[in-house]
Amino acid sequence: MPSVQLSAGPIDYEDTGGDGPVLVLLHGVPMDGRLWRRALPYLGGFRVIRPTLPLGGHRKPMNPDADLSQVGVANILGDFLDALDLHDVTLVLNDWGGGQFLINEDRTDRIARLALVACEAFDNYPPKAAKPLAVLSKVPPLFTAGLQLFRMASFRQARWGYGGMSVDKDYHLYDDLVHGWFAPALTDKAIRRDFIKFAGGAPGRDELLELAEGQRKFTKPVLVVWADQDTLMPAEHGPRLAGHYPDARLEIVKDSATLVPIDQPEVLAGLLRAFVV
Repeated sequence: MPSVQLSAGPIDYEDTGGDGPVLVLLHGVPMDGRLWRRALPYLGGFRVIRPTLPLGGHRKPMNPDADLSQVGVANILGDFLDALDLHDVTLVLNDWGGGQFLINEDRTDRIARLALVACEAFDNYPPKAAKPLAVLSKVPPLFTAGLQLFRMASFRQARWGYGGMSVDKDYHLYDDLVHGWFAPALTDKAIRRDFIKFAGGAPGRDELLELAEGQRKFTKPVLVVWADQDTLMPAEHGPRLAGHYPDARLEIVKDSATLVPIDQPEVLAGLLRAFVV
């Protein structure tokens, strides 16, 4: 897997190459680009780039002084787009919504379109189910102890947590992904350090709402894709986002929870294709 060295540290990524329109597909916490593996067969003709951001599922630790707050990771994403000299990018967010902070940082020159797929928005950083990790991040030994629960399949599969992020009937396949996503932080102290920094790096509610208000200045096309069985991202946030951005439209995907690329990959790919082409 190729890697690019940024000022904050290394970022691994996968790139299909080619001359097609550029899709940069992002992931949630503590995931990686494998989130999109079911959608890839339906995205032929695009240049698809899947970076692994330092959200806890990465395998190469960031520099000890790296800013891994929500805004800090957004700037790392901006640095990644710069390093690959990408232009006319369709930036696709799922679960993690922090890519929207690039708007607040005035770093959207390389972004032509934004697709918000069942992701964090407004003051929902982190979603309710992830708030315990944010609390535990204040006491790193407790965070480390809490992570051990993810070694147990029964805990990973709990419907109020990661088990509720997909409605996929082939659940064992999804659980293998979740197990793999948590493995780096469970086995590598430096990755766990990064995860703790990110988990505790969300702004307070008032600042989040102020940042969201500033995101209204993004006037390029926005596609909002919301899932009808999502328990992490409030149902009202889909229509609210569609009204929040000046040039936005909303699509509701049926029979899907948060991880639409897993539950409805063909439907999502079709929406992205219609949005871009």
